[in-house]
Amino acid sequence: MNAIMCELCGSNDVVKQGEYFVCQHCGTKYSLEDARKLIGTVKIDNSDELDSLYILARRAKEEGNIENAQKYYDMIILKNPNSWEAQFYSIYYKCAQCTTDQVENASLSLANCLENVMKMIKENIDDENMQLDAINEVRVNCSTLVTVYEKAIWTANYEMPGCTRVNPGLLESSRDEKVCIIITRLCLAIKHHFDINNTGIASIIQSLLAEEDARKTQREQLREQVKSSAEKRNGCYVATAVYGSYDCPQVWTLRRYRDYTLAETWFGRLFIALYYAISPTLVKWFGETQWFKNLWKPRLDKMVKRLNDEGVADTPYQDRRW
Repeated sequence: MNAIMCELCGSNDVVKQGEYFVCQHCGTKYSLEDARKLIGTVKIDNSDELDSLYILARRAKEEGNIENAQKYYDMIILKNPNSWEAQFYSIYYKCAQCTTDQVENASLSLANCLENVMKMIKENIDDENMQLDAINEVRVNCSTLVTVYEKAIWTANYEMPGCTRVNPGLLESSRDEKVCIIITRLCLAIKHHFDINNTGIASIIQSLLAEEDARKTQREQLREQVKSSAEKRNGCYVATAVYGSYDCPQVWTLRRYRDYTLAETWFGRLFIALYYAISPTLVKWFGETQWFKNLWKPRLDKMVKRLNDEGVADTPYQDRRW
């Protein structure tokens, strides 16, 4: 906006202070009525309003009021488009409110803003320590959101122990890993705008990589946990005890027979229900004993051979949901 021109000194640096417009060059004060008579548009100093919005936004952030924090940061962007804080948190808090099925899009949205956020930190903060504080603040929040997203995905997609059913077919999904684009983009943005030889910057990047390695290890452990849970719930308990593995040709054969023959009839399903009611206890008591394996192995070998002869395959198999 063009400032009005002071009638006494000709300066255009006239700003609103309280109820008056004051020339910053000579100190002349103008009432609102006087200012309207002058040529041009009054330049209004909105720094007080901006400071108030920052206070409200940060207070909402500290209180965990996500909706209000996002609202105030959105308002700050309109008044101060170069604020890295508002640029980051307006998108961050929007992403924090997404549903589980929106996680992938939200991750991409946050990842896409990080380049600009790092650029704003570099261009608008002169003090190096304050730059490091801002970058580290972004790092902590990004890592926290990635962890929350992964937990939400696992809870929704991989029915963990305590639920009624596990679908091991979902183990191959990489959906939980896609949210890590946030960390990847953050590392690239930091490297693009800052000196990675700087001790503080190097430490932040190292922390990001270490946290991602920890999450990767946790994902692998969760997959093993789900797989183990699937074996315990869906497995041929006696056959697994006898042959020593849930994934072997003999057990693959028996699992196919269970899912595509027994499970197709009411009496077959009744047999399966009775088997699962009894066999876990038998295996728990006697599964490690040699006499138990010697008792069941010849019978299971004979059954497996008959099923194979009838066309039931012994190739790797993923349990059917029935």
